[in-house]
Order: sequence, then structure tokens, then C-alpha cells
Amino acid sequence: MAVADAFGRTEMRTGRGNLVAVDGVSGVAVAAEARRVLKASGHDRGGISWWDASGLFDQLAVAEGQEEGVPSARTLLLLYAADLAFRLRWEIEPALAQRKTVVAAPYVDTAIAFGRAASLGGGWLSNLFQFAPRPSARHRVTTEPRSGATTHGFVEFASAQLAGRLLGMTRRQLVMRTRGRLAFATDRSKRRTA
Repeated sequence: MAVADAFGRTEMRTGRGNLVAVDGVSGVAVAAEARRVLKASGHDRGGISWWDASGLFDQLAVAEGQEEGVPSARTLLLLYAADLAFRLRWEIEPALAQRKTVVAAPYVDTAIAFGRAASLGGGWLSNLFQFAPRPSARHRVTTEPRSGATTHGFVEFASAQLAGRLLGMTRRQLVMRTRGRLAFATDRSKRRTA
């Protein structure tokens, strides 16, 4: 059944809960929007599923600087997909089964935009994330990370890992390229669900 949210946007509501995607390049801004969206969801709040719930990226950060080297963009996205599978299994699906609203921060569009910014193929990225269910609503945060920002979000973390190594781009250039790709990906997603 279709229902209108507080902002007049229509979203699909099933017999299950609602999955709301919040995507963007600034981890701080994505977190703030996720909290706002969850608060606005009313009494059926299930929580927020944050990136790196599995701890994979935390472990990668601990290993940073060791002889093993820095992971490639493809490896970072494979790890993101594994982390998302963990989030779906242990956080998102249980909340949806209880008819709760759960916010995924970030979700698939952020990862695909980063992959496209890193010159990975769209087909490979679509196949990688085809296991992820479509959200009932999408929110895109357009805020840029602050200069010298920490690696709070996925894009900030991954860009810091690849700075100077990927096509000679700086961290900021990779973040801004991802931001441009995210705007395109989100617009395309809205057309598909309309």
C-alpha cells in the first residue's frame, strides 16, 4: 500500500517494515540525516544500521601502514558488500520482520557512486549489490565533508585509503567525484522507483 510521509512523498509500505536509505559522502552529515529520518518515522522505529557494523573496516584501519599494502577500490567495495550482508542479516532484516522502520546509513547508492568514481564498471557494481533489497525511501545528503574531516563515513575512509594511488587523485578529488556520481545514481534510482 502507498502512504505519504510527513513531507508529502509517497513510499511503499508492505506487511513488513520500512527500509530507508540515507546516502552521501559526508559521514557526519549522513549520520545526522539518519537520526532525523528515524526520529520522524514515529513509533515504529527499529534503529539505524551504520556502515562497518561488522567491524571489517575497523580491522582494516588497525592494519593500516603494515607491509601488506593498501587495498584496491574493488577490495574496499567487496568488503563494503560483505559488511552490508552482515547488516542485512543481523540488523535490517530482523527490524523489518518486526514491522519497524530501519535506516541504512549509508546504503547501496553511496557504494556504487564510490565505485563509479573509482572507475569501476557499473555492471560489476550492480551485480555486486543485487542482493540488497530496494529501500522504501531514499534520502541523499549533499553536504561535503569538512576540510580535514576524519574518516567517519565510508567515502571518507575509502578515499583516504586510495588518495594519490587511484588515477593520481587526491582524497578531496575522489570525494567530490563520488559526490557527482551519487547525485546521478540517486536521480536514476528515483526514476526506477517512480
